[in-house]
Amino acid sequence: MKNYDVIIIGAGPAGLFAAINSGGENRSILVLERNFSAGRKLLISGAGQCNLTHEGRIKDFLNYYGDNGRFLKHSLYNFTNDDLLSFFRKRGLDFISNEKGKIFPSTLKAVDVLSILLKECEKKKVDIKYNQRVEDVNYNEENLSFFVKTKEGEYKSKYLVIATGGKSYGNTGSTGDGYIFAKGLGHSIEKPMPSLTPLYIKDYPFSELSGISFENIPVALWRNNKKIKNYKGDILLTHRNISGPGILNFSRYILPGDILKINFIGTENEEGFRTRFIENIQSNGKLLVKTVLKEYLLPKRFIDTLLKLACIPENLKCAELDKKRRNSLIQMLTNFTMEVEKLGDFHIAMATKGGVSLKEVNPKTLESRIIPGLYFAGEVLDIDGDTGGYNIQAAFSMGRLAGQSIVRRMKEE
Repeated sequence: MKNYDVIIIGAGPAGLFAAINSGGENRSILVLERNFSAGRKLLISGAGQCNLTHEGRIKDFLNYYGDNGRFLKHSLYNFTNDDLLSFFRKRGLDFISNEKGKIFPSTLKAVDVLSILLKECEKKKVDIKYNQRVEDVNYNEENLSFFVKTKEGEYKSKYLVIATGGKSYGNTGSTGDGYIFAKGLGHSIEKPMPSLTPLYIKDYPFSELSGISFENIPVALWRNNKKIKNYKGDILLTHRNISGPGILNFSRYILPGDILKINFIGTENEEGFRTRFIENIQSNGKLLVKTVLKEYLLPKRFIDTLLKLACIPENLKCAELDKKRRNSLIQMLTNFTMEVEKLGDFHIAMATKGGVSLKEVNPKTLESRIIPGLYFAGEVLDIDGDTGGYNIQAAFSMGRLAGQSIVRRMKEE
């Protein structure tokens, strides 16, 4: 059995950064990775271009992690988006941002980010062992030590960081093992659910409209005849489901059987649009209904589909539009109702909602409140961010804080 100062399970951004920030000064650090290489999920982020973080003030980031953003305050303030960019710039990698504020390496290659992390680990003499699937984790209260068992052997340390990620994209190694380890050590697990995932709709009406998107439109979530939440964002129609940043970010709140009400007009509510639309119809009696609809900057294929759903012929003039079909059309444009059949599963979800309960982890250090010397970093915790680089930023910030917290503890002893 080999003894280390720190063992880290998981070689993603959180795990590698925890290693970098706890390494050095002759401290022995071991990273155990179940895959044959590090950063598998990082390499596919942003379609391989690596959306590392996002523009903006770090205090605003807290709004992009659902209901649990406050837990990340200390992590994010301790290591901000500017700090993250500075870390890589000092090592020769610059960055660019797009019109949405997403930040990428200037090379648009995730492998360049990973390469710097691995070089830093090498400088700190971090021992990274691959193809090491952890089978068991135990804690000995008498000598305050952790024992980590793999098929290849058993390792001992005084400090342990679980940075195994969630359950999304399981083929990258995020299989939920960290939840088993945490539960075995006495921690509670909030049920893991797919997040940042598309929605499959019962009797989906837009299968022929794949590729059509809408910017910044309101979506209301209803459950048991009660409005649960409102959201506003970009939506993409695909041949099988609805997606886009607005839907992906909203998915953390949604359950099968929920009702979505979408306002495709976006700029005003149903009653405001109704008044304006009726005036438009009445003053343009000779025009076709579909011609008037084009004034609202709606895609042609979308208009054609709505007309079919409202039983309105393509050649129907405004003067011929009866009240029943007019009301049906207005309702579809401003309050289109869909029932969620299911959410995309972990194979296509980009993140995981749920994980190690935040109540049992100190947000100022990321140390367990149950076992001293046990730390958590990254998506294994009940943290999931919006699209746009927020999850990767959180992983780096938490890895940094966990590593620094361990060093402080070691120096105090």
